[in-house]
Amino acid sequence: MADIFTQINNAVLDLQAAQVQNYERPLGQLARLLRNESLSEANKELTFGADLEAFLKASDNEARGLGGHKLLWPSDHREALGLAFLLIEKLATEPGSVLSFAHTYYDSGPKTAANLNSLTRQLIIPFARDYKDYVLSRGVVQPAIIRDPNNKIFIVHGHDGEARETVARFVEKIDLVPIILHEQANMGRTVIEKVEANSDVGFAIVLLTPDDLGKAKDGTDLEPRARQNVLLELGYFLARLTRSRVCALKRGRVEIPSDFAGVVWQEMDAGGAWKTALGKELAAAGYRIDWNKIMAG
Repeated sequence: MADIFTQINNAVLDLQAAQVQNYERPLGQLARLLRNESLSEANKELTFGADLEAFLKASDNEARGLGGHKLLWPSDHREALGLAFLLIEKLATEPGSVLSFAHTYYDSGPKTAANLNSLTRQLIIPFARDYKDYVLSRGVVQPAIIRDPNNKIFIVHGHDGEARETVARFVEKIDLVPIILHEQANMGRTVIEKVEANSDVGFAIVLLTPDDLGKAKDGTDLEPRARQNVLLELGYFLARLTRSRVCALKRGRVEIPSDFAGVVWQEMDAGGAWKTALGKELAAAGYRIDWNKIMAG
């Protein structure tokens, strides 16, 4: 049984690395692995009573701001996981519909590849993790496809006070609560203890700003980098919240960590397009976003 999950994980990794031209192969491989005979009994239990067409129809009728849509996942964890299973099978058998589906429900901007990446990150990766838990425990461990977000948003920042305040005021404007570490009481704690004590949030925004300079040991040119504490806290929240609940905003020329592939980051442009992009990520994470407030600037 362990080997089948290794193969499923490898298929998911291949999907993460896939491009528009070659995503069909790893998606088809994932679907074939999910239909493995050793999983048949668990699959029957998981999908019993699940009505994918009704789920998609209801979601299609729930248009959300800017022409976007939201998948209306049920509150029952097993039912949500069963629907995700059927949905992945459907996309694998109808590969021509994947691009339009990703654009409709996982829109991350004008680039098709970004939408595919968002679908993999927000649907397939959580499903693979929770499906393994379900099969091995036969439902004892609750899947995490649905998580009710709280209204606190942790803002990780460096020395760019203007960027920090701009993002904090935006978060407040859309009726969420920004958590900025230096504004919280110390209570005799170390910095990492203070981070841990204030990490009961539903989402983290990480500001990558050119505060430091650095280079490889054998390099010649110094490159602008984010502060080390920013990268440390970035890793902490990726592990704590998962990648779908962490969004990095890059301001100016900043070296991006090489192992940052697959994580959402947006350019913090002067025109304010980052607000719409961030709003979409928050909406995808389950937050109710008032698009009128975003569009008002």
